[in-house]
Amino acid sequence: MSTPSPASLEIFKHLFASIAEEMGVTLGRTAFSPNIKERLDFSCAVFTGAGQLLAQALHIPVHLGAMPASVQAALARCAPFTPGDVVALNDPYLGGTHLPDLTLVSPVFAPDAPPGSLPLFFVASRAHHADIGGMAPGSMPLSTEIYQEGLIIPPIKLVEAARRNEAVWALILNNVRTPDERSGDLAAQLAAHAVGARRALEIVERYGWKAVQAHAAALLGYAEHVARRVIAAIPPGRYSAEDYLEPADPQAELIPLRVTVSVSDDTLTADFTGTAPADGGNLNAVRAIVESALGYVLRCLAGPGLPLNAGAFAPLAVTLTPGSLLDARRPSAVAAGNVETSQRLVDVLFRALAPALPGLVPAAGQGTMNNVTFGGRDPATGRPFAYYETMGGGAGAGPGRPGASGVHVHMSNTRNTPVEALEYAYPLRVERYALRAGSGGQGLHRGGEGLQRDLRFLAPVRVTVLAERRRLAPWGLQGGGPGAPGENVVEIDNTATALPAKFTLDLPAGALLSVRSPGGGGWGRKEHALQREEHAPGPAEVETA
Repeated sequence: MSTPSPASLEIFKHLFASIAEEMGVTLGRTAFSPNIKERLDFSCAVFTGAGQLLAQALHIPVHLGAMPASVQAALARCAPFTPGDVVALNDPYLGGTHLPDLTLVSPVFAPDAPPGSLPLFFVASRAHHADIGGMAPGSMPLSTEIYQEGLIIPPIKLVEAARRNEAVWALILNNVRTPDERSGDLAAQLAAHAVGARRALEIVERYGWKAVQAHAAALLGYAEHVARRVIAAIPPGRYSAEDYLEPADPQAELIPLRVTVSVSDDTLTADFTGTAPADGGNLNAVRAIVESALGYVLRCLAGPGLPLNAGAFAPLAVTLTPGSLLDARRPSAVAAGNVETSQRLVDVLFRALAPALPGLVPAAGQGTMNNVTFGGRDPATGRPFAYYETMGGGAGAGPGRPGASGVHVHMSNTRNTPVEALEYAYPLRVERYALRAGSGGQGLHRGGEGLQRDLRFLAPVRVTVLAERRRLAPWGLQGGGPGAPGENVVEIDNTATALPAKFTLDLPAGALLSVRSPGGGGWGRKEHALQREEHAPGPAEVETA
């Protein structure tokens, strides 16, 4: 057929994205756990038959940027495929991110495809399951090796030729604390895949495979063109910055992240040489997370006109030191790498680019997902429970606006869990859920306010918190002040104890956990503004070409 027109290209961009969006609606409406049903902690995407990302819904950035690695792992390990196959995996070293993120990948075949045919598409979903086993409820422990974090699933066919693999299904459910919930959430993912496959085939039936194929190829090329145009608008040069992660031991030295972003013509390379070696805790990340963070930063710079597909990543390159914190090797623990290190990667990349784009880059947001997991046994039912949530905070102020308050920033895009849903599902009371007044950084534009969430447990629980920005404040830009650092507090028998960024505790019934998230950094100077002491590292070094 002739070259797709701009109008038809825009139509197909939304058609492909609508597949992923409807998959997400199905998954959220049919899931069992509050983390997936209420917080929408999942992502869906559509891939070409060769495994290239074609379209994604506006779900979780850290999921979507890393999901192509999962699809490629499924293709490498589980081909050939037949109609009705569904591959499951969560191994971070084979395409995953961290173990609670369970990814399903399904081929989509033409209805009359003869045996041995190749898929027309793949559809994929990634959902954060509130427990996948391991040493602590919620599967986000203070781990030192991946085996402590839960069940590791390499790419394997959960469903083969439309028949569920009961042995694999039983293996998963026998290694988690809440098997009924896991079964329900997995079934919801399978339902989403059925919807995705049906919608993809409806598009082929309506427009014909040749037209669909031509528009898919054109969209990949167009996304690359837009991405290169965005990069070409950045002043060429080398821009360096550093930031730090907070180890589990509050007395230990901070963990440095260093990057040099090189912009040349229409390509961009992020070189993380100089970043710390692999962590003895769980802040390690795999390459897919780093690539995801860089892709997210480009997406922010580009605005809504950039199609979210594989073409957008073509002008980007990442340089990592093998075995470092950002290119960890098995059996390094990775539970916090996906949620906390990914946030710091975005911070350090924006900090590096701020001198090149002073009228565009905002100050640092809260820089953490404030991960809270807890579990125990419900005294009313006698059944075990496990819960996971992340918590919003302050967004960084920008050149033209203040930062938003009480929102998830950057690599997290989940909702909060409604108080009613939380108290209905678990033995606890939410005694406070409010903005932290005054926590946003001062400046011409103020940073957003953090949140305070106080949970009173009505049964004994084991609680784990994985957070950042408790020792180091989110930095301001262009003279703006830093946001307030976060705080973690536990109260037992009216005695309050301040706790570090990361901890695990066994709490009795009646104990209260208070998580207070950081505020965002301010942007620009303001006369007579109250200035907090600057805790963040020094200004970025810039070497222009």
